[in-house]
Amino acid sequence: MERTKHIVIIAPPNTSILDVAGPLEVFSKTADYIKQYIPNITESYTLHVISTQSSKIVTTSSGLPIISEGNVKSINYEVDTVLVSGNAPGNMIGKATLNWLRENAGKIRRVGSICAGAFVLAEAGILNGKRATTHWRVCDKLARNYPELKVESDPIFVKDGNVYTSAGISTGMDLSLAMVEEDFGRDIALSVARQLVLYLKRPGNQSQFSSILTHQKVDHQPISEIQDWIIEHLDEDLTVEILAEKASMSPRNFARVFLRESGITPAKYIEKLRLETARRRLEETKLTLDEISNECGIGNADALRRLFLRHMRTTPSDYRRSFATAFA
Repeated sequence: MERTKHIVIIAPPNTSILDVAGPLEVFSKTADYIKQYIPNITESYTLHVISTQSSKIVTTSSGLPIISEGNVKSINYEVDTVLVSGNAPGNMIGKATLNWLRENAGKIRRVGSICAGAFVLAEAGILNGKRATTHWRVCDKLARNYPELKVESDPIFVKDGNVYTSAGISTGMDLSLAMVEEDFGRDIALSVARQLVLYLKRPGNQSQFSSILTHQKVDHQPISEIQDWIIEHLDEDLTVEILAEKASMSPRNFARVFLRESGITPAKYIEKLRLETARRRLEETKLTLDEISNECGIGNADALRRLFLRHMRTTPSDYRRSFATAFA
């Protein structure tokens, strides 16, 4: 007899349709794949979309409505996994949905959010004391509104115990694929990713945005020029004193102005650029770890490994195996 895992996606008003449709496609394609190719597996998924309002029709940010099967009052089955999609703050969801989450989170195997759905889990108290992420644009707001959370702005998704949070929009598919891998193994998750024509199945520690893009919009010309110069000289010794001299400033004033204009200290900016450059070299080249370390100004393979473990929670070798392009 086939056993089913009930996957519930809670869709608040004005959610992004991809927040809902992306995970739905991952789980439904998994069920189809198992039924067609691996009939000896007796488990599958049953999918549900739940509204947070009395109406079954959920408005979306793109204007294309979603027809749900009802609200939390219509749930009369054992929920295996619940995912809350964005884009409404937790205090706009309504007491019925928040109370249901509070009362049932401890009985559900996995509780998660997609994009700004993290605000709903936070409002329900489910993220208290836990590591979490959300779309990079609102990470600061999440941390400010809910100081009891440990907000991480870089990963595309975070797992803390049985609670999962993902970053912006499309990362809901990455999170769903990770859940499929937990349930049915890596081979099936990769097969589903290929079926969906996804470039690859990204682990949660993959960065959700580029350090260069994040900090490039600096209007102050001396700092902007230094940022451009740093990118071309990552393999050199880049102390504050050297950079300040290049900018014709005192070291103290340079560090103050750089932080004010870019929102990050020179040392952290350089470290992020070196990490990002090393990631690209691992993805796109066959250079050795020592060669990449020298090219990026990191030092040696041991220093590169420590940098990756600190920021990416993986080793350079494991990262390369996951992300190297076919021609690398």
